[in-house]
Amino acid sequence: MGLTGVFGRKASSDTRPKPGVYAAVDVGAGKTVCFLARTEQTLAGLRPRVIGVGHVSTRGVRAGAIIDMEAAADSVRSAVENAERMANHTVSEVVLSAAAGAPTSARISVDMDLAASEVTDRDLHRILAEALHQHREPDRVMLHALPVSWRVDGHRGVKDPRGMFGNQLGVDLHVVSAAADPIQNLIACVERCQLTVSGVAATPYVSGLGVLTPDERELGALVVDMGAHVTSFAVFAEGALQHVDALPVGGAHVTSDIARGLTTPIQAAERIKALYGCALDSPDDDQVMIETPPVAGGDNATMGQQPRALLNAVIRPRLEEIFELMRDRLEAAGADRAAGRSLVLTGGASQLPGTGELAGRILGKQARVARPEALAGLGDAVSGPGFSACAGVIQRSVKGPVEAISGPPRFERASARRRPVEAVDRGPKAILRWFAESF
Repeated sequence: MGLTGVFGRKASSDTRPKPGVYAAVDVGAGKTVCFLARTEQTLAGLRPRVIGVGHVSTRGVRAGAIIDMEAAADSVRSAVENAERMANHTVSEVVLSAAAGAPTSARISVDMDLAASEVTDRDLHRILAEALHQHREPDRVMLHALPVSWRVDGHRGVKDPRGMFGNQLGVDLHVVSAAADPIQNLIACVERCQLTVSGVAATPYVSGLGVLTPDERELGALVVDMGAHVTSFAVFAEGALQHVDALPVGGAHVTSDIARGLTTPIQAAERIKALYGCALDSPDDDQVMIETPPVAGGDNATMGQQPRALLNAVIRPRLEEIFELMRDRLEAAGADRAAGRSLVLTGGASQLPGTGELAGRILGKQARVARPEALAGLGDAVSGPGFSACAGVIQRSVKGPVEAISGPPRFERASARRRPVEAVDRGPKAILRWFAESF
């Protein structure tokens, strides 16, 4: 993964969205999803339309990490083949959405004296390369590097400093990284399916691209992707990604709590959660009785009965724990204020009734549960919150990543004692594509 792009006042033909078919794969603990989309010409320009979707239950993945390579590869292969069959098109290259490796944010601030009084493309290239060179996180891999703001002679809030005059140029760079081993295992799993991984994107980032409105990204919003084993979240403000984090807890933990609390099998607990579960209390909860199969017993085993009040009393503490941990993480990182008052929930586990209201109360925000409505061609069965990450990957791929780096991650171990791979050793073509795409 290196510095990318072409400088210029106008985007060149190399940096504009290109016609073609794009593939996105999201390997979660609960399900594996593949979207294939073809760009179509509209009055507003090229836009993607989904032409193939495949989704299967995931095997061999826990908490976003691969625990059985062959089983996980079978899940990826099945999802991709189903999407290819529906689209009548074969793909060889995919972009992955990943919540594995505990993605986290870091800020790098760099100031540099200008060689001349006018800011040039070369200056931008040099300062971003220096910022990337300062990134030091042993055994972690960089997924995204986004310039958040620029400074010229200390004046902040500059969007595009090229052509401005001054003595000093500064940049604040937002870096999103993840533990290298889980990401490398995920890539190796997908490559077993004879697919090339052209990029890896942090799940909360692409979920935000898939469900947030332009106003939410500009004014500030917290987007939360609730998966089976990982709840990841991202803060957007001023049109840019500001913060990313993840918690190793999700919807599957709620299901396990139900299985223990009601003494029923995991499969039955999942069904009970979907049919009767709610994060909030209801006046008639004590009167509604739920049949609960016993953990052990044959076909003639006696069904138990439990009030819905007990079910919801089991569900609510786990969800409260998730949102309270999230609140504490955001406050510790100083990112809560940037998120403003908007809270957008997505991901499969967000569909439990009352989850949005409970999250809004704990986080002190106005909450909504969102689905990827901006992507054309999605059927009702595959347009729910659980498909937001894949939708965001497609939108990001078609528009081009607005970042200082792109391409597949490059892995470097702390023990290798080599120069960081993000340093400027990519050759003359390694220049910042994101400017040409953004301005």
